[in-house]
Amino acid sequence: MYEKLKHYFKEILTFFVLLAIVTNLLSFYKSLDLNKAPLDLKEFYLLDGKTYHLNTNEATIVHFWATWCPVCKTEAPNIEQISKKYQVITIAVDSGNKQEIKNYLIQHHLSFKVVNDITKSLAQQFHIQAYPTTLIYDRNGKLIFSDVGYTTTLGLYIRLFIVDVLSKI
Repeated sequence: MYEKLKHYFKEILTFFVLLAIVTNLLSFYKSLDLNKAPLDLKEFYLLDGKTYHLNTNEATIVHFWATWCPVCKTEAPNIEQISKKYQVITIAVDSGNKQEIKNYLIQHHLSFKVVNDITKSLAQQFHIQAYPTTLIYDRNGKLIFSDVGYTTTLGLYIRLFIVDVLSKI
C-alpha cells in the first residue's frame, strides 16, 4: 500500500513539475513580442475619472486583463492582493464601458486601479496579444519581468523582491 501511494505521489509531482515548466516556456514564448521599451507613461487616467501619477521611486506593475477572460478572473485576487502593497496599474482591454467594468469590479470584490482601454491603444502600444499579461518595471522604468497567462501571488512577490534587490545594486 505504501509503495503504491509513493508511486502515485511521484507521478502527481512529476505532472505538476512538467506543467510548471511547460507553462513558463509558453509564457516566455508569448512574451517575446512584447514592447520592451522603458515605461515612459507617468500618468494614467483611471476608471473613476482621476489621474494617477506613478511614483518613479518604486517598481510598477502594469497588468493587462479583460472582463471576458476566464484566466483573468482567476488571477484577479492575486493582483488585488499585490496592489495593496505595490504600485499596480491594471488596464481593462475591450471590456465594455466604465459602468460595466465598475460592475465587474464590485461583483468580484476588486479595488485595484483600472484604466479602461476601450480603443485598445495601450494594448497595441505594449504589443499585448494575450490576456492576462503582467509587466513588472523597476523604478527606472526598465522592464524586468513579463508574464503572459496566469501568475500566482507568490510568483509576483518573488519577482518584486528580485526587482527591489536589483534596484539596490
